Amino acid sequence: MVEKLSSWIRQQVESAKVNGIVVGMSGGIDSSVVAVLVKRAMGKDMLGVYMPCYSRQEDREDALLVAKKFDIPLREVVLDGVFDAFLKAVGIDGKDVKENAVINIKPRLRMAVLYHIANLKGYMVAGTGNRSELEVGYFTKYGDGGVDMLPIGCLVKHEVKAVAEYLGIPEKIIDKPPSAGLWEEQTDEGEMGITYEELDRYILGLDVSGDVKVRIERLKAKNMHKRSAVPVCKID
Repeated sequence: MVEKLSSWIRQQVESAKVNGIVVGMSGGIDSSVVAVLVKRAMGKDMLGVYMPCYSRQEDREDALLVAKKFDIPLREVVLDGVFDAFLKAVGIDGKDVKENAVINIKPRLRMAVLYHIANLKGYMVAGTGNRSELEVGYFTKYGDGGVDMLPIGCLVKHEVKAVAEYLGIPEKIIDKPPSAGLWEEQTDEGEMGITYEELDRYILGLDVSGDVKVRIERLKAKNMHKRSAVPVCKID
């Protein structure tokens, strides 16, 4: 699996005739797996970018831990001030950081940083979304969903964990609760209202409770616009 994923990454770069890949590293399991796969595929022709935006110190330490262990070049771009300036410019006080209008700003700022760097270096942007997240649209449109490739988009969450274990990702990163770091104590499972185990079982056609099935199908319907191509008006 690891060799197939690495080979696929190389093929995307060769087909696009670009110089390499940039990937955002959050200190979480998904971005760590993608960064290590990209490193295996591209060698020195890649860059990891850590983009804190009022983020936890633990996340920075974990991103640095992975970068050091796997010899991944890592650049840090602090977005606290940019985030504050954006809120001020659009007239939002930012007190309720759980409002979608506010929390989606962070991943969209990160997307802008990654594409700025990619444009400067002639790189592609590798996304870190997995199949479980993509299934229910658990990503920000034109934020972490704005990428050129999704190397682990074919893997459900427990498969990502298995790959992480094989690659030697530090155990503390594998075991910590998945979080997009959108606000203090935010977790993916808490926000979705289901566990990744339940979501994986649903995707793989295994038994889940009726309540879980309803929750997942509501998420899919709500986020269908994220998972579809932008509609284009066609006039006969």
